[in-house]
Amino acid sequence: MTEGEAWARVAPEGRRFLHGRRGAVGRLAAWSLVESAHTFLGGYGVARALDDGFLAGRTGTGLAWLAAAGAGALLGGFALRGVFAGLADLVEPLRDGLVRRAVRQALDRAVADPVRAPRTGAVSRLTQQTEMARDSFAGLVLTVRSFVFTAVGVLAGMAALAPVLLLVVVPPLLLGVAAFLATLRPMAAAQRRSLDTDEALADRVGALGEGLRDVVACGGQEAARARVEPLIAAQERLARTLARWAAVRTLALATAGRLPVIALLAATPWLLGSGITAGTLAGGLTYVVQALLPALNSLMTALGSAGTRLVVVLERFCDPPPGDPDGHRAAEPQERVPAAPAAAAAELRGATFAYGPGAAPVLDSLDLVVRPGEHLAVVGPSGIGKSTLTALLAGMLSPDAGAVLVAGAAARRDPAATGPDPRRTLLPQQAYVFTGTVRENLTHLSAHPGVPGPGDARVRHAVRVLGLEGLVERLGGLDSEVSPRQLSRGECQHLALAAAYLSPAPLLLLDEATCHLDPRTEERAERALAARPGTLVVVAHRVSSAARADRVLVLDGTRAVCGTHAELPDRSPLYRDLVGRWNGTDG
Repeated sequence: MTEGEAWARVAPEGRRFLHGRRGAVGRLAAWSLVESAHTFLGGYGVARALDDGFLAGRTGTGLAWLAAAGAGALLGGFALRGVFAGLADLVEPLRDGLVRRAVRQALDRAVADPVRAPRTGAVSRLTQQTEMARDSFAGLVLTVRSFVFTAVGVLAGMAALAPVLLLVVVPPLLLGVAAFLATLRPMAAAQRRSLDTDEALADRVGALGEGLRDVVACGGQEAARARVEPLIAAQERLARTLARWAAVRTLALATAGRLPVIALLAATPWLLGSGITAGTLAGGLTYVVQALLPALNSLMTALGSAGTRLVVVLERFCDPPPGDPDGHRAAEPQERVPAAPAAAAAELRGATFAYGPGAAPVLDSLDLVVRPGEHLAVVGPSGIGKSTLTALLAGMLSPDAGAVLVAGAAARRDPAATGPDPRRTLLPQQAYVFTGTVRENLTHLSAHPGVPGPGDARVRHAVRVLGLEGLVERLGGLDSEVSPRQLSRGECQHLALAAAYLSPAPLLLLDEATCHLDPRTEERAERALAARPGTLVVVAHRVSSAARADRVLVLDGTRAVCGTHAELPDRSPLYRDLVGRWNGTDG
């Protein structure tokens, strides 16, 4: 996005924000105007003290003018108290509004793309970037206000002393300011790339953290490092780029800050020859050195750092344009694959997946057809790729080679889709239970557009079939509030299984979603889910779970074997070993 496009997105939001707080802006301007009296009296008082007082032999008059300048300083200090009160009335509402918007955007993205939403920089926006925007906005308002009203006091004072002083001071001042403004756009571009890289790095680290078990199990540490190190190196390069532009900005600041003084000193003989008094020259130097240049220095520093940073950060809080769900990243193109045969509920065609370039594949050229209505169990040692397989079927991951299809279409979910996935439901090991009623926790996976939600009779049927009567009664009934903190991990899984039972999705994926249940409850739940219309894929951790399935897929790291529980011990040494181990521990 170009600087102009970023400003086009941010400016209307900023105008609406300030328009809605006209009272706070007015109070801030009024106190700033009072403060500018200190600037006016500073230079004017020095000029009059010299010309009308000390140089004229009237010491009392000179001291009186200096006292008036000192009184202006006291007045400015008093006005500064009101300035900070007005500033708070602008800054705190901005921070609160950004927090609310960050939460709303995160929830909108979670609905639009529940797979990718947790890695779209929401945490960075909610914490670091809101505080960055608050501090940058406060500093920018304070310094811009200071410069504007200081300039008003300086220009009024110079005009009152001798208008010709403006002809000497203003041109070199404008030259330095123009040089400084020329650095803002490249600095903003570098700052934007830095924030993009920071968010990408946070997303990448979060993604690797989620798959850390598989990465370590498959020896993918080097590949994981290779995915992170380029982003760290990019951040380092961008930091150097920002430092170089900061040096150019410092040079521009020196031009704007020193040339007016040099010009005024160089023009002194001409000014004195034109009738300008020594007191007037001293007053002009006082205006430039003690008022205008410090304010200009603060302004350039704020615009060069806080200003560009503020525009870049606020851009992320603006409502994203159509087709850009992250606000600054284009949506990933969807994979085009040939249609699957109509008989397949899910299919993998030569699917290969590795966690990073150069890493050993977790799944290598896997072919699998899951038939409609089938109950498939997936088994294998820890870290072998069972969760990776369910993530591919759920559309959370895309294969590096081959194709993954669900109901004849690419498994990868459309990022523009909202609500629960109508093709499949995935239950991970960490069951999702939210604060709400028991009924809401049981029916949230059934909220598909155009599909009526389950009625009370069907909900109660699910409770009965899954054996949840005792838990629902203990919680106070279907319409009672429930909090995840009230439940054990097994109870959370039990509720989530009932929600999956009520889901209209034709494909259910259970990724160790029963690991915290006792064997009897697990058996009841799996039989109920297998009996519902649709297809069931279960990552099994007990031999009894594999024995209940129509077929079992064994992943052993070198090849995959699929067959029935009865025939696999003869075909797969790994499955034979797993069955023996399970028989010794399964209860």
